[in-house]
Amino acid sequence: MTQVSDIPLERQVLVDVEPVFRGDESSLDESRFVFSYTVTIHNHSMRSVQLLARHWRITQGSGKVQEVRGKGVVGQQPMIGPGQTFRYTSRAILDGPVGVMEGAYTCVDTASQRPFEVAIAPFRLASPNQVH
Repeated sequence: MTQVSDIPLERQVLVDVEPVFRGDESSLDESRFVFSYTVTIHNHSMRSVQLLARHWRITQGSGKVQEVRGKGVVGQQPMIGPGQTFRYTSRAILDGPVGVMEGAYTCVDTASQRPFEVAIAPFRLASPNQVH
């Protein structure tokens, strides 16, 4: 039987993303398609972790790729205790109606100071009625 302590920490911190098309802020005439996305980070481990940095890869429908790196998220480097979650909302602006985002968070186990990466699975950004 697998013990929780046997599972690598990076597999015990999970990320859910809920994207939303912001039609009220978008403009077809200006090729401006705005999406908000709410991220929930779940710490299922028995250890406290801190999110230090983010790396996003945004692939637009045109094939253009943008890399975004920075400290923390929304101006914070949150501590997430055992069994806790952290939620924030941010946005992405595309030049077309569809795209894909994926990435990773760099975190640290606060007890051991060991850094680790948490993968963010690809998620689709699409304005309504897009088939692609």
